[in-house]
Amino acid sequence: MSRAGKLIAICGIDGSGKATQAELLAKRLEREGHAVRRVSFPRYGQGLFADLIERYLRGEFAARAADISPYLAALPYALDRWQAAPALKQWLAGGCVVLSNRYVPANMAHQGSKLPSGPDRQAFFRWVRELEYGVLGLPEPCLQILLDMPVETAARLAGGRAAQAGSAQARDIHEADMGHLRATAEAYRQVASQEPDRWVVVPCAPGGVLLPPAEIAEAVWAAAREVL
Repeated sequence: MSRAGKLIAICGIDGSGKATQAELLAKRLEREGHAVRRVSFPRYGQGLFADLIERYLRGEFAARAADISPYLAALPYALDRWQAAPALKQWLAGGCVVLSNRYVPANMAHQGSKLPSGPDRQAFFRWVRELEYGVLGLPEPCLQILLDMPVETAARLAGGRAAQAGSAQARDIHEADMGHLRATAEAYRQVASQEPDRWVVVPCAPGGVLLPPAEIAEAVWAAAREVL
């Protein structure tokens, strides 16, 4: 009998190392004999909705993310995942471990951060869940790993990535706004605290000292191994 598929989401603010940890986890899983498929949201260059997200992040619709309703801004992100859902379901049905760099919680955190922490934000979290898992029928992860990175450190790492890209446009309206990053980090922690059985929080800089990627990867692997 084939293994049941597992969907694992790697979450965190911009610059927290999601792509790096997804790659390291994929290699570890493959060494352990698992069939692995990877996806990164938004799927830039792969669809109508991802193109709309790029325009939003470039600031075409507003100079600041906070100037666009979280409910409206959440829609193209959700629909980008909806377009990818048939492939995700096929991979899971085939017994693959599917690693997603960002997933539904990214919508909750990035867009929910625009709302005051309290009833309005909680109502938005519930709305996103109903939209993506209910109306759009996206598969739910069995594990969500939050890379809990200090905001200042993440911003520095994201800035270095932008410099390597050689473009002033590389930092989008989320990455360039420290207030947005701080509020998003808070929102991620709130989302994770509401489903402790499906979340593992990995501190990436305990005591303010950034851990090497390999050490963070060991904590990520320990979390993933529990659900495999």
